[in-house]
Amino acid sequence: MPINGLSVGRDISLDIITPQGPLRLNKITKFTSKPEMVDEKIKPINAAPIHLRFPDGWSGSLEIERDSDTLDRYFAQIEDNYFVGLSETACTITETIIEPRDAISQYRYEGVLLKLEDAGEWEDAKSVKQKVSFVASRRKKVF
Repeated sequence: MPINGLSVGRDISLDIITPQGPLRLNKITKFTSKPEMVDEKIKPINAAPIHLRFPDGWSGSLEIERDSDTLDRYFAQIEDNYFVGLSETACTITETIIEPRDAISQYRYEGVLLKLEDAGEWEDAKSVKQKVSFVASRRKKVF
């Protein structure tokens, strides 16, 4: 729920849908996303520079507190598929946001490829944190 009219980290939920079904990550502690852009600068000799911008997908990451082998199994299957010659099929991520005025916004990242950045560090008296990054072809407003 928003606090004092501002969005906070608890205002978001994520659904990751793979070709095999939902990827259930119960303890997501951080989510980042950003648009990727390609900029071009045209420098006419007789005028001021002209700037062009082209959308070039999205990227981001998730940090997870490990509570099962869900990520390990998913990426082990991706790796197995690669070595037997199966192609990887993209996922989707649906981001649902509770807005400060109680409205709901929803965005869908399409053409998503996930990458296990960090499978975790195992140390006595500490939780195991994992990190996944992603690239996506598009981010579309659902509602």
